[in-house]
Amino acid sequence: MSADANPPAGTRDFLPAEAARRADVFATVRATFERHGFAPLETPAFERLDVLTGKYGDEGDQLMFKILRRGIHEESGEADLALRYDLTVPLARVVARYGSQLPTPFRRYQVAPVWRADRPAKGRFREFVQCDVDTIGSDSLVADASTLMAIHDVLSALGLAGFRFQLNSRSALKGLIEGYGIDASLEGDTLVALDKLEKVGVDGVAEELRERGLDASNVQALASDLGEDAAGHLRERIAATEAGQVGLGEVDALLDLLDGAELTAEFTPTLARGLGYYTGPIFEVVHDELGSSIAAGGRYDGLVGTLGGPDTPACGGSVGLERVLAILGDGDDAPSGLDVLVTTLGGDAAALALANRVRALGWSTEAWTGSSGKLGTQLKYADRRAAVVALIQGEQELAAGTVTVKHLSSGDQQTVGLDDLADHLRPLLGPS
Repeated sequence: MSADANPPAGTRDFLPAEAARRADVFATVRATFERHGFAPLETPAFERLDVLTGKYGDEGDQLMFKILRRGIHEESGEADLALRYDLTVPLARVVARYGSQLPTPFRRYQVAPVWRADRPAKGRFREFVQCDVDTIGSDSLVADASTLMAIHDVLSALGLAGFRFQLNSRSALKGLIEGYGIDASLEGDTLVALDKLEKVGVDGVAEELRERGLDASNVQALASDLGEDAAGHLRERIAATEAGQVGLGEVDALLDLLDGAELTAEFTPTLARGLGYYTGPIFEVVHDELGSSIAAGGRYDGLVGTLGGPDTPACGGSVGLERVLAILGDGDDAPSGLDVLVTTLGGDAAALALANRVRALGWSTEAWTGSSGKLGTQLKYADRRAAVVALIQGEQELAAGTVTVKHLSSGDQQTVGLDDLADHLRPLLGPS
């Protein structure tokens, strides 16, 4: 019985055209973050289990891909390692381990795959690329604003439009719970329900609040304030508490910084980031075409300390590149990257030598490696590779020291001397 050739559920194969497209997107992301002064960082694909456990809440702990212990311990079914769930906790571990060798503040970006044992669905994968940007060692809101500005420029550089920044604070959320007199034990349940307001509407939130055990008076008070001018009504309740005043102060100060940088964001009092390590301002970037966020993040001042490092302020954000790619569409299906195909009519050795000569000039060049020596087959392959030019050098051209240059899209061809080849190719291929 043959093995199933499909990739595992929740993962994907990327054929050359899509792989090239993704590589271009990743290159744009990296270049944009570097223009904002962030440095690259790489971490292992897996971490010690105790490093990851307890950082993402109960749901996150359940969605980790755990790695069984090896050797004599394998039969126990115990795990001591896990594939990384995100890029933030590994960053905090790096700072805890190498903090004395890093500048303060430490500003880094990372573009790398993460793994989550989630239920596969449309647009939801078990293996996907995250794109993070973080500042460690700064308690200034300038660091938070810089994160949002870098993410804004990444999305713009990728050609995305129609996205919006939503902003809140963990302290403001605490003030919201206190302002409505909700039992502290129901804080998490309440915030999970409120976070769905844009998706399910006021009635949907009210129904979920009832299902999660909130008093009828709490549900009625929230539902009445979640309609028209919800932000204003909720803000009044939040401002009536000490924690809420702290949170609103963070939000307003950050909005002022962003306004000065000509970046628009909106206070969204129902926004509640799910990860348990956030301590201050939080944000999401939403797109009208998608039912979920395309970027998110916040301040997480206590995380480094939980991994053995000093109590260190930190903030950052993550761009959901897979969702951004879905919005941008499939793009061009044609493979890219090949400028020249060298045919082998004059023999394999001559073709390899000619390909090496053209490649040294700076153009991507491939010598035909198929088994057929027929010119038609080789030219058909060149079309399949979306090559711009095919070089034909049979015995006659070899003897004369010439090569025939065939422009594949127009079908035009011309025989030129080898010494003139570079000058002839430049108008067809562009600068080398």
